[in-house]
Amino acid sequence: MSLVTTHILDNADGDPASGVVVTLSDSTGQQIASGTTDDDGRVADLGPETLPPGTYRLHFQTGAYFSAKGVTTFFPEVTISFTVSEAAHYHVPLLLSPYAFSTYRGS
Repeated sequence: MSLVTTHILDNADGDPASGVVVTLSDSTGQQIASGTTDDDGRVADLGPETLPPGTYRLHFQTGAYFSAKGVTTFFPEVTISFTVSEAAHYHVPLLLSPYAFSTYRGS
């Protein structure tokens, strides 16, 4: 399993958000890895097994997801910054709707 994983739940309909492209980048904007959410809304293998301490970003291309559903959204993309401080598993979920989103540190 990679050090960073994520999943997306579409809170508007209560289903996982599949087919969303997610990229992981460092603080300089250098892309480290990318993946696409599966039928369960998850990207289980996003990048290397180790990352040096620092700030990283997950970028979710949510506009294409909503467009494919025929739904207008205020957030065509979502970027979440987080800090890696030690060699541990970092699970960063995204709770999404067309006009709101939230996140937390998962397990």
